[in-house]
Amino acid sequence: MATAAEPQKVQLNGYVGFDTITTQIEKKLLKRGFQFNVIVVGQTGLGKSTLINTIFAAHLIDSKGRQSVEEPFRQTTEIQTVSHLIEENGIRLRLNIVDTPGYGDQVNNENCWEPIIKYIKDQHSAYLRKELTAMRERYIQDTRIHCCLFFIAPTGHALKPLDILVLKKLSEVVNVVPVIAKSDSLTIEERLAFKQRIKAELAHNNIKLYPYDSDELDQGELDLNQSMKELIPFAIVGSEKNVVIDGKAVRGRRNKWGVIVVENENHCEFVHLRNFLTRTHLQDLIETTAQIHYEAFRSKQLLALKESSARQEQPQPAQPSSQGGVI
Repeated sequence: MATAAEPQKVQLNGYVGFDTITTQIEKKLLKRGFQFNVIVVGQTGLGKSTLINTIFAAHLIDSKGRQSVEEPFRQTTEIQTVSHLIEENGIRLRLNIVDTPGYGDQVNNENCWEPIIKYIKDQHSAYLRKELTAMRERYIQDTRIHCCLFFIAPTGHALKPLDILVLKKLSEVVNVVPVIAKSDSLTIEERLAFKQRIKAELAHNNIKLYPYDSDELDQGELDLNQSMKELIPFAIVGSEKNVVIDGKAVRGRRNKWGVIVVENENHCEFVHLRNFLTRTHLQDLIETTAQIHYEAFRSKQLLALKESSARQEQPQPAQPSSQGGVI
C-alpha cells in the first residue's frame, strides 16, 4: 500500500498571496458572528446573575432568586435560558446564558444536579442529530454549553459534599470554571486558606477542571494556563452599581468599612476571571467543547448505535416447536 511522501519545504521566488488566508477567514467569521453558551450553577443568593451582568458590562439577566421571605423555595432545579446579541467594535456575539434556579436550595438535594447534566447532554444530542441529517444545515446552530461557572459559597471552611459530587459530574461533560462567590465576605487570609483547601479537595477527588493541557499548546499557552490554574477558583465580587471615588465612577460595593472595587486586583480576582473568559480563552472554550466533550459524547453514541445495529442484524436462533423440533 502506497504511503504519502513527506512534503518538502520549497523557497518561493515571488509573492503568491496565500498569506492573506487569515484575512479571508476573518472576514467570513465576522460576517457570520460568534456564539458563546454559558451555564451558571450555584445556590440562590450567590450573585450568579450579577456576575454575568458585570462580566459583559450590560444588564443581560435578571435575578431568579427569592425576592421575599414569603416566597417559597423552588422544589426542583429549573433550567432557564436567555439569549442576547451583543456587539463590540464590530464583533457580534450571540450570548446564551443558562440559569439553574432552585439548585442546592433544599434540605434534601439528592439528584438536584440531574436536570443540569441532562440539559448539557441534550444539547450534544441535538447537535449530533443535526450533524447526521442527510440534508444538514450549512451552519448548525450550536447550543452546546461552552462553559459552566460553578459558584462556591464563601464559607471559608471546605467544599460541601454536594459541591464535590456535582463538580465531578459536571467536569465529565463540560468545561467547568469554579468561582468563590461574594469573596469580600472573607478576609484576605481566610480567602487564601479557603482556596488552598478547595484546591486540595479537587486534587484528592481527581476533579479535572478547565483549562486542560495539550501537546498542541506552545510554551506561552502552557504558561498562561498554569497562571490561570494557580488562580482557580477565582475569588470574585460582582456589582452592576457605580460608586464614586475621588470624583470617578467605578463599579463596586460600598460597606461600612469602605468600598470594594470590582476591577481592582487588590480587592478581588474579577478582572482575571473576565479576561480569562473573554480575552484569552473564549475561542478555546468553544473549541474544547467540540473537540473533547462533544467528541466523547459523539463517539459513545455512535458506538452504541453500531452495536445496536449489529445485534439486530444477527440471525435469530431457531425456536423449538411444540413437537420438539425447530421452526
